[in-house]
This record gives sequence, C-alpha cells and structure tokens, in this order.
Amino acid sequence: MACPFFMPTERLQGGGWQHASRLPLGGGWSGRCTAPGHEGEMPAQEALQEFCNLGYATHCACLPQSRAWDAVRFALTPPKEVGAPVGPQNGNGSSANRVVQLRYSCERGHLPVEHGSLQFDLSAGHWIQKHGDARVQKMAECFLESHMPDKER
Repeated sequence: MACPFFMPTERLQGGGWQHASRLPLGGGWSGRCTAPGHEGEMPAQEALQEFCNLGYATHCACLPQSRAWDAVRFALTPPKEVGAPVGPQNGNGSSANRVVQLRYSCERGHLPVEHGSLQFDLSAGHWIQKHGDARVQKMAECFLESHMPDKER
C-alpha cells in the first residue's frame, strides 16, 4: 500500500529496503508529495522509506487530517488473450490482444473505501481502463512496470 498523496516519478535503486520487491509498488520509488500545502515537494529519503512507499503514514507531517484514503493497494492478474486482434497479428504471433487487469483498493482505517479494476492491453501498449485520480493511475503504472518485465509488455 502506498500513500494516497504520493506521486511516484522514478524507481529508486537500493533505497535501503531489505526486501524492496515486497513493497506495495513492487519496488521503492522516488516522487513528490501531493498533499494539500505540500504539493510538488520532494520527500526526504527517510519519508520515502517510512511513509510514501508504505502508506498508513499517520506520523507523516504532510498527511492531512481530513482525507478519504490512508493507502492504496494493487494486485495483478495474469495476462489473458481477449477480443479481436489490433491488426492482422498483434506483434506476438497471436490473433488476440493480451490484457492484464490490475485490481486496486483505496483504504481508510484498514478497510476498503473504494475498489475496482484497471486494464492494460499488453499487445497494444495502452490502458483500456484508467483510474480517475492521477495519483492512483500513476501508482498503477509503476506497479505494472515493477511486475511486468519489458519483454512481456
């Protein structure tokens, strides 16, 4: 689960996490804060490690008292072949598009407040269904990047 006010921008190499691949976005990310009054601020390394990449950051000085979510969580389904091809063939020799579904849950107090699914067409390289919140969408993109090697995307 990542902080709902975190806008990841690039993958952090190392970052000090013992098991970085277990982090909510599949690795550590640097980025900026979007919390009211802190828009665009670049969090310090300590904040990235303890709050931004983990969510439920109740001790973070940037976290507003009034908020809809405490954290955002993602899960990925294996690619499925669906629908008609993009063209005669979609580049991988298959006649169907390969689509992955990302399930998301926006949580408050460890309970889901909003949940749903986003879809990415691996064959065409574009989102079929996006999230309306730019932060959640960017987190979904980072999660997908962390979990799908380039050769699969």
